[in-house]
Amino acid sequence: MKEHQQVYKRRIIRERVMQALYAFELSKDPIAHIVENIFVELHDHEDEFAFAQSLLQRTIEHQPAIDVIIKKKAANWNFDRIALIDKLLLRMGICELYYCEDIPPKVTINETIEIAKHFSTEKSGQFINGILDSILHDMKADGTLEKRGRGLIETSDHKQPSLPKKKAGSD
Repeated sequence: MKEHQQVYKRRIIRERVMQALYAFELSKDPIAHIVENIFVELHDHEDEFAFAQSLLQRTIEHQPAIDVIIKKKAANWNFDRIALIDKLLLRMGICELYYCEDIPPKVTINETIEIAKHFSTEKSGQFINGILDSILHDMKADGTLEKRGRGLIETSDHKQPSLPKKKAGSD
């Protein structure tokens, strides 16, 4: 029962992070202002608030490199035509795969798909699943998947996860 509550709480947190990313994308308001308004129910829950804030900050911080990955994996799609919610969820999911070593990859993928089914288009879950699953496959193949803890993937030869570097003068 407690594990189900944790998953439920984490899903709500991920939904709030998606909403914060959406607000940031549209308004470009300062992150502190967005966090204050969207994470209001989390302020009294230190662990949940810390996870939400960390995921939001990491997703924004690594967005340029994450977008390069999305563009590579969605080569047959015009990046600007990908639904905004799908793009935000992909950014969040990729961020979790690379930078949240305590979250199993399958949890990240499943949670992202479920949120997409609720907030985006009918085919969004399949689209997101395809992209994230392909990224996970690549991370396993090149040894950049770093997950530790009970139920997580562990390898003896850890490579530091690295996202593609932004080329000078590119947007």
